[in-house]
Amino acid sequence: MVTFRIGEKVVYPNHGVGTIQQISTRSLVGAAEKFYLLRINGSSLTVMVPFGNVESVGLRKVIKHAEAERILVYLSNGQCETPADWKWRFKENSEKMRTGSLLQVAEVMKSLLKLAGDKPLSFREKKMLDRARHLLVSELGTVKNLSDRHVEDLIDRALSKANLKLPELD
Repeated sequence: MVTFRIGEKVVYPNHGVGTIQQISTRSLVGAAEKFYLLRINGSSLTVMVPFGNVESVGLRKVIKHAEAERILVYLSNGQCETPADWKWRFKENSEKMRTGSLLQVAEVMKSLLKLAGDKPLSFREKKMLDRARHLLVSELGTVKNLSDRHVEDLIDRALSKANLKLPELD
């Protein structure tokens, strides 16, 4: 089982990077259970994750520097498939977002950007693109110790090699 320390940066899938604030024990239904209390960086959201649920919710350590570089390379020249059927595409992308894998989040972002070059995205796909962008920027920024603006520049440079561009934030 993966364990974390107070002050450690972790990733909570679909929410981004957070910091372990506290490790506590609570009595639930007569049994004591240990919890991680984490604060999601960049928001006021706090989450309690029971030790026993760490794997099922996908709580994980922040990626290593080498993995961050692989993701930037993928954005610049990796292949991605975009299913034509909206329902199938949305289901597949939603599953990728829930995995907590930053590479799969990058796949979702890249496929939606490619699709947006051909036709307007639906409201839900625009929201998913924004979420993927946020997750990539927050974790890559943590790994590389860079501001969001610098990370967005890195992502934009990588995407430009694939003739793609991040849309302006609304």
